[in-house]
Amino acid sequence: MVQHRMVDVNGIRLHIAEEGSGPLVVLLHGFPESWHSWQHQFGPLAAAGFHVVAPDQRGYGSSDRPEDVEAYSILHLVGDVVGLIRELGEERAFVVGHDWGAPVAWHTALFRPDLVRGVAGLSVPPPFRGAQPPLRTMEQRFGGRFYWNYFNRPGVTDAEFGRDPRTTLRKFFTMASGEGAGAGEIRQPLVDPERGWLADMPDPETLPAWFTEADLDALTESFSHGFTGALNWYRNLDRNWELTAPWQGAVVTPPALYVYGDRDLVPAFPGTPELIARLPELMPNLVREPLRLAGCGHWTQQERPDEVNAALLEFLKSLS
Repeated sequence: MVQHRMVDVNGIRLHIAEEGSGPLVVLLHGFPESWHSWQHQFGPLAAAGFHVVAPDQRGYGSSDRPEDVEAYSILHLVGDVVGLIRELGEERAFVVGHDWGAPVAWHTALFRPDLVRGVAGLSVPPPFRGAQPPLRTMEQRFGGRFYWNYFNRPGVTDAEFGRDPRTTLRKFFTMASGEGAGAGEIRQPLVDPERGWLADMPDPETLPAWFTEADLDALTESFSHGFTGALNWYRNLDRNWELTAPWQGAVVTPPALYVYGDRDLVPAFPGTPELIARLPELMPNLVREPLRLAGCGHWTQQERPDEVNAALLEFLKSLS
């Protein structure tokens, strides 16, 4: 059974869910999610002999939500993972992330390869630092309509999403699903800043088969304090670019696995398809070709738990 507790890490308190014993596997959720997004991974990974831990990352769920926007930089987020590994009494761990959790996992492996036995990313591929700050890049390319730039408007998105969290989450999870409206038609996530993002997002009468009303209840409860902490991650994108300058040209060296859906919006971001195609030559310890899941949208481990679990178990067991 999954157990819950609070831990003191990196100057804040994090809520964690955990099950099993053995080598530590840290599961890092994305936006707008919580520890609950890994519900299908706990049982199989624990049964295979691993200690599975999924935190609500800072700004999310029952974990602390610092007020300072700068408290959500990539150095803080990686620091939370490093602190969590130590707090759990381990010297090394496997780190797995989805969506925003993937950059945290990748950067943990990049910054502290001594702590990472293996790293897996779902949806978001490994980081390769661009020539200029990402918010500026998208501002120039899409005239401020890319969703990163919309999220960067303090208070605006917070109010839009927080007005009716349940509807916000229902729309998001359906829209980005492999079963969502327009599934298979990959388009850039552009927003009319005057209308907001939700205005033109379909509101489904029924949820995707893999996402239940109980899942939506749990997720809605986790955002009862609003979306600001989660959105602050995006507000550090350019700052993260500055902070990671010392790692320009560096690559992730621990054994690595990358999994994504062919109906996911993220792997279709500008420049990303080309990056994914080159990963086998760019990543010295990528254990296999990127695993592309046909018909899968953005919510990788929830939409395709059996396939994701099989890939993770093969990866983890090969390194244990």
